[in-house]
Amino acid sequence: MSDSAHSTNGAASAVDAETLAASDDTNADRGDAAAEPVTPADGGNTDATTDASTDADAYTFDDLSVVMGTYNEEEAIGTVLADIEEVTDGRAEVVCVDGSDDRTPEIAREHGARVIEQEPQGYGVAVREAILTPDRPVVVTTDCDDTYPMEALPEFLAEINDGADVVSGDRLYHGAKAMPAFNRLGNHAFAAVASLLMGERVHDTTTGMRAYRREVIEEIGWTENTGLSAELLIRPLMRGHDVRERPIAYAERLGETKLDPIGGGAAIAKSIVTVCLEEQLRRF
Repeated sequence: MSDSAHSTNGAASAVDAETLAASDDTNADRGDAAAEPVTPADGGNTDATTDASTDADAYTFDDLSVVMGTYNEEEAIGTVLADIEEVTDGRAEVVCVDGSDDRTPEIAREHGARVIEQEPQGYGVAVREAILTPDRPVVVTTDCDDTYPMEALPEFLAEINDGADVVSGDRLYHGAKAMPAFNRLGNHAFAAVASLLMGERVHDTTTGMRAYRREVIEEIGWTENTGLSAELLIRPLMRGHDVRERPIAYAERLGETKLDPIGGGAAIAKSIVTVCLEEQLRRF
């Protein structure tokens, strides 16, 4: 596990201050791409043939699907998809499950995304369809409003190659100043409640940017709608999967938010309590 990731299987590990200082500098500049994973040099008793085989087995962007639910995001979708294309050299698959009545699906198709049209039924219904659609072995969720740093994709993929089952972007570590204060307070509260109910420290339960091994997605039955983002963290963690949180930058969104902070917040809180209790009961 890299120093800038904190594991949530047990107590969160301390993050190396020097590494995070460098991470702060990187995240402050959304134009700089995240560093590619570094392969250790041969030395000592390391067998070069074994190293070559390990490298050959590592996932690349050809194994990656980036998925999202989209709803009337014509202001931002082009930027998000262009960023994905630039960072992955056009090798990642992109899937959008769309319920828009503006130009969002048209723009997505122009950028080569696979668009699945769906009647608007809520965040979770769209994202659940999005994560279950691809057949590539690594799936990354993101939002289509340009708040998440696509330049972090290489780091997320490196964590998966390092053995993580789920890599979760922690927006709150760096302060998330672009997030409305009420939402920021609510997200800290969600993390505190989830941590208490799970007995595991987590820092950001509702982030929209995560990477998953496809088998993790397929083995769990997802039930939540507005609270799906929390469920996508809680169930894998409570079932013993290797879940790691990685600090990420968070930018001001393009376009208008679709989430009611009061009604949506209540639904998320209910999902957190429900899912945590269900997972606790599975242990008996």
